[in-house]
Amino acid sequence: MTGEILVVTGTGTGVGKTIVTAAVAALACARGQRVAVLKPAQTGVEAGEPGDVADVARLVPGITTCELARFPEPLAPATAARRAGLAPVTPVEAADAARKLATDHDLVLVEGAGGLLVRFTDEGGTLADAAVALDAPVLVVATVELGTLNHTELTVEALRARGLICAGVVVGAWPATVHLAAMCNLTDLPAVTGVPLVGALPDGAGALPPGEFVAVARHGLGSALGGEWQTPEP
Repeated sequence: MTGEILVVTGTGTGVGKTIVTAAVAALACARGQRVAVLKPAQTGVEAGEPGDVADVARLVPGITTCELARFPEPLAPATAARRAGLAPVTPVEAADAARKLATDHDLVLVEGAGGLLVRFTDEGGTLADAAVALDAPVLVVATVELGTLNHTELTVEALRARGLICAGVVVGAWPATVHLAAMCNLTDLPAVTGVPLVGALPDGAGALPPGEFVAVARHGLGSALGGEWQTPEP
């Protein structure tokens, strides 16, 4: 029996994809599922340095992690691979690796680099192409800062144009001090995108120890992702 595959993308870089990926993984592990996290291309990290999958492994001990390639410069994967003189990761390779992990895991999370259409290859291959090859739903991680409505709607439109299902939107870093834009965007994100808001993780959650992190994940993710979060009243 093949496990479920969920692709995790963001509206841009630094929106909290890795922490959201870890939170989804933590709740699945707490339910007794065998979970793997795949990072097809890691950029901006030298050999021997911890990357995104190391952060996930720290927050969710015992999880399976897999990184296909890393490129030292903090650039788009295609550009970073070219400048390093290394072969890029293709969408086909990413999809094949996810399928292989799904043969002995209940859930495979595929975390992209940057946004949905950031190029993996100079020929134009993207995370979206890998999701199409897998016929997998895509979870979108967004911010609640100004500009997020445009970025999130564009991402969801790109998913729909490719026939992909959006599994929902998660706010990757809900601010400790809530400002007007955050509260308005909490309501407006599902209204403009037409997909549900399925969680909001507090800013700084990635610095917590594993035991506290799983509790925060449970309160920060909605029932669709195995948690208890509910949209707060404006």
